[in-house]
Amino acid sequence: MDEKEHRIKQLEEENRQLKERLLQLERRLGLNSSNSSKPPSSDGFKKKPSPKSLRITGKKPSGGQVGHKGETLKAVAHPDEIIRYSMRCCEGCGASLAGATPEKTITRQVIDIALPELFVTEYQARAKRCHCGRVNAAFPRGVSAPVQYGSRVKSLAAYLSVQHFIPEDRLQQLFGDVFNLQLATATLARINDEAAGKLQIADEARLAMLKTAPVKHQDETGFRIAGKTEWLHVISNEDATHYRVSAKRGNLLPGVSGITVHDHWKPYFTMEGDVQHALCNAHHLRELRALEEIEKEPWAAKMSKLLRLLSRLKAAPPEIIQRAEQLYDTIALEGIRFHEQQPRLSSRKNKRRTGHNLLLRLLARKDETLRFLTNPAVPFTNNQAEQDVRMMKVKQKISGGFRTAKGAEIFCIIRGFISTLRKQNLPLFPAINMALA
Repeated sequence: MDEKEHRIKQLEEENRQLKERLLQLERRLGLNSSNSSKPPSSDGFKKKPSPKSLRITGKKPSGGQVGHKGETLKAVAHPDEIIRYSMRCCEGCGASLAGATPEKTITRQVIDIALPELFVTEYQARAKRCHCGRVNAAFPRGVSAPVQYGSRVKSLAAYLSVQHFIPEDRLQQLFGDVFNLQLATATLARINDEAAGKLQIADEARLAMLKTAPVKHQDETGFRIAGKTEWLHVISNEDATHYRVSAKRGNLLPGVSGITVHDHWKPYFTMEGDVQHALCNAHHLRELRALEEIEKEPWAAKMSKLLRLLSRLKAAPPEIIQRAEQLYDTIALEGIRFHEQQPRLSSRKNKRRTGHNLLLRLLARKDETLRFLTNPAVPFTNNQAEQDVRMMKVKQKISGGFRTAKGAEIFCIIRGFISTLRKQNLPLFPAINMALA
């Protein structure tokens, strides 16, 4: 009988471990880009469920809102060319209109692009000999070779390469097909190198500004350089962006002060100096959605609803903030009690369930999670840095990584300059041309 009881206990323990393992595998299969930090590309070709917004349903209808000014094609006051048409006969009866006086002029404009063509400027310097024997001839600043490319060619090459991620060989084809201009790939690389050199000082000044900005966002992602995975770090706000590359993910910026918004990557909490932290609640909402959909934990839906409601508050009075914090604590403690009542995990010694770990994090980092509620300048999410870093993954998909670390640094300087211009609604191409001229 003792042998039977021992065998039963052994089978029960084995059954419990298999159930726990099954739950882990089901969770892994249930994770996707909508309920975790996995990228959409990892969802594969399986049919995706209908997208569900993390925002709560409001009274506003979808589409343009009342008062929104739409954009439409507008006629210009002074067209470059005017072509006049006059009817010779009536479309109705066929009678001649040769002697009829026009009653009015109806205009229609066609906006098109002028045929691209090269514009060559020749500088002629008259050489004069001094009585000392020296021959003097002066050219404008920057005109140093017998034949060279102008600033607009360089600006367009840098813009297409860094902003639109066109690889050098395809960029070479584009200039040949459109402008009949044969640029060597080595020349295109030198153009980017020259542009980065002229933007270096502005890049350093922008980094210094972002370090001391009242609120800034930070994020990082893997970057392929010389066949190895290195890291691209971004620090940004709504006005400026700075990129840098590093061989180590944990290579954090020194001298940062103010509030930094991030995704709860632990090394950020080790930053030295007068730094306060704010956590990305978009990450929290995705994690809560997974707990709600996969593990069916009741507290997760309540916490998710609370955070989404709080995200709509602007400059809430102290009594509302106090009530919100009380609800936050109540839901979190309810979740803790829920997990304390669950049987201990046998397959993972001294480890907690995913939801339990999230609860402990939400309680320990309550101030950082709700900082958007107490400081109106702090956003609800870290979407600013997420958006600034997202296109870097697109760059790798289109044109791959970088052969050298220097090439990656050149790209980061120009890309940070372009991103900053776009955020400030400044014209990109004229600004790049001004920097290179």
